Amino acid sequence: MIHSHKHYVPILATLFLVEWIALAIHPLHRQDWFLENILLFLVVPILVMTYHRFPFSKVSYTLLFIFGCLHVVGSHYTYAEVPYDSWWESVTGYSFNDLLSWERNNFDRLVHFLYGLLLAYPIREVYLRIAGVWGFWGYVFPLSFIMATSMTFELLEWGAATVFGGDLGIAYLGTQGDEWDAHKDMALASLGAFIAMSSTAMLNMYLQRDFAREWAESLRIKQPIPLGERELERLWEQRRK
Repeated sequence: MIHSHKHYVPILATLFLVEWIALAIHPLHRQDWFLENILLFLVVPILVMTYHRFPFSKVSYTLLFIFGCLHVVGSHYTYAEVPYDSWWESVTGYSFNDLLSWERNNFDRLVHFLYGLLLAYPIREVYLRIAGVWGFWGYVFPLSFIMATSMTFELLEWGAATVFGGDLGIAYLGTQGDEWDAHKDMALASLGAFIAMSSTAMLNMYLQRDFAREWAESLRIKQPIPLGERELERLWEQRRK
């Protein structure tokens, strides 16, 4: 596995590092840039330290790379100020926002959607290879994880904006005056993950001969006896022996 990653992963890592350095030099708002990169400072070292023990597939590394590159762009400008519309207009001569009747900068919405679409599969790898889930649960748990972490991130954004306040809080929160911004972001992340897991399930259904059997077996009741108070009684009796 590591041998097959010998050149591919270092190339992705180098390209990402080059982009990160280039966009870290003069970000639009340095304090917001730092806040946006906190999770990156945590996640990248984990990926590096676990590379030999738990290498992801090339598919997962590619998805992580794409999402990371988009996040770096968002942190450079702040998500609410990425000038994608100006870039589009300089190439085509007309406004992308006008084309889709958008009244706000929707780069943040795109990245929230891609958070689910691109990261659900790497998360599925973790569930399958570490937690040992399979069948139905191998698709539902990654979706649930995306939904839960998306909600957690929105709470962290709200907390950070409350603590720092002022222009920094507004820039980091990036609601652009939309009171339902957090709800829409969570919905888009969930939609992206749902599409990713549905597509994965359909592909496996086509390629995997025992797909239906595995799915049914994952939903079979393995422990017919209720837990709760009975499990507590069992553990208590076991402790007393």
